[in-house]
Amino acid sequence: MTTKKAYRYDPSDLYSVQVHDEEYLNVDGVTRQVRIYQPEGPGPFPMLLSIHGGAWTDKDHTDYESTSRPLAATGMVVAAISQRVGEGFPYPLQLQDIHYGVRWLKAHASEFNGDPDSVGGIGYSSGGHTLPLTAMRIDDPRYSALHLEGSSPADARLAWVISCWPVIEPYFRYEIAREKGNTELMEKHHMFFQGDEAMHESTPLNVIQRGEKLTLSPVLVLHGTADDVMPIGASERFVSAYNGAGGSAQLVPFQGKGHGWAREVGPEVDEFVNVVTESIVKQIN
Repeated sequence: MTTKKAYRYDPSDLYSVQVHDEEYLNVDGVTRQVRIYQPEGPGPFPMLLSIHGGAWTDKDHTDYESTSRPLAATGMVVAAISQRVGEGFPYPLQLQDIHYGVRWLKAHASEFNGDPDSVGGIGYSSGGHTLPLTAMRIDDPRYSALHLEGSSPADARLAWVISCWPVIEPYFRYEIAREKGNTELMEKHHMFFQGDEAMHESTPLNVIQRGEKLTLSPVLVLHGTADDVMPIGASERFVSAYNGAGGSAQLVPFQGKGHGWAREVGPEVDEFVNVVTESIVKQIN
């Protein structure tokens, strides 16, 4: 699937980037911020919603500036959102925030010289789980529960999805943590999922195998072959099932890489940006 647009995205055209934070979400007085990385130029630029990791219970919109800024410099508005995380914010609240975040970004695109018809998403670690899950289930009323004036669930559709070292099988990761005696990580699973049932119910592979009616945006998965937090085999299973269901998914393995890399400016980030932008070019030009 491709997205038509007047502006032709060329990642070799580099831009200066302005960064600012603003509030995008207010749920009963609970507010969250978005960090906008905006190229200096008329655009309209493609847009990328960025979803942080943190084992579903930690981190915020400041995470992964190491990749957000250089991606924006290629001529793309990057919007990194905080979500409701931690004690008192169980599944599926984060998915509501992502669903709302996509709709909010499209509704405010003109403020950032962005193209509302060319909006994709990128998620890291646990965000690499919640982002594709939300994108697949845009019509799920649990996920679309937050009201935004003038929007509908269909507005949460993403033109492409990039999932980076995703914790794509939560229960499998829980079992790994249990085998290693990692009680802190096990507690984070319990805090978000509130039990085993939600871990299974929210596993994209299981969602596909149950034959649910899904939205299947093009997906790129980046995963290190040495990832011992979420072994690459989980991403292989997801990509195979996604393609088997009629979607278009590609897995790019990174030899010798573990979990959560590309955090420091240098060759790692350069390689990351090149792979990501090459994929985006195929979707929007």
